[in-house]
Amino acid sequence: MSRLAVFFVRAVRQVIGAALLLTASHAALADGTSATVAAGRVPQPVIEAARGDKCVEDPAFMRRNHMELLKHQRDDTVRGGIRAAKYSLKACIECHASKTSGSVTVASTNFCQSCHSYAAVKIDCFECHANKPPQTSFHPLVSHGEPGGQPLSLQLRRVVAQQQIKP
Repeated sequence: MSRLAVFFVRAVRQVIGAALLLTASHAALADGTSATVAAGRVPQPVIEAARGDKCVEDPAFMRRNHMELLKHQRDDTVRGGIRAAKYSLKACIECHASKTSGSVTVASTNFCQSCHSYAAVKIDCFECHANKPPQTSFHPLVSHGEPGGQPLSLQLRRVVAQQQIKP
């Protein structure tokens, strides 16, 4: 068989296969079974309702840009010491933590875990950060009313300053 004939046979097979696939998908749409087929192939993320009234940005914007916002906030916090900001990870966790587990990553239906599993993206934020909102409003480096109650951060700064002064 010549090269042209082989090419022609392959092209005809591809056209027939595409036509059969198109016909089958059209029939599935007419049945209304396409949603179950699609849902059966790839599980869609289950997103629990947030605790707040409204997110800091539009949900579509947040789906696409939340990582860049969190990276920018991280840089501001680490390099500039700016903690009270619109896009803080702490604020996200406080609003989006599950009402049942109290976390954003413990169960497969939790806010972060659900979407990141769907997108096959590893969440590395919580290797350092807590995935649950704090139970107390106190910062861990602030004393909780102990006698002589100076913040531990101030005590730490004094110790570091004393170490630098010593010969």
